[in-house]
Amino acid sequence: MEDIRKRLTDDIADVNWNDIKPHAQRDAVIVVNESLNLLDVGIAIAQDEKVMVERWITEELICKPSNEQLGNWNSNETQLFKTLIVQPFVLIQTITTSE
Repeated sequence: MEDIRKRLTDDIADVNWNDIKPHAQRDAVIVVNESLNLLDVGIAIAQDEKVMVERWITEELICKPSNEQLGNWNSNETQLFKTLIVQPFVLIQTITTSE
């Protein structure tokens, strides 16, 4: 598990919506609630931990983006997200910036 943890840790990146949009168009984006650790979710998906992933889905802690979210992000293509690719999915968490 250490190898996958290190590899996925190295793959976490901050990316703007414009770069994520093509993945959303192919329905491959999964929104990860900020209460979860993005790396832990990525590891669970990569290792096919069905019980844990199903629990997160049931609790709506991981989900496909809503039409409202997509509309908001399309209006602000520079919105930043913490991302992690776990083929075939792109896991994202919103990065909030204080202005």
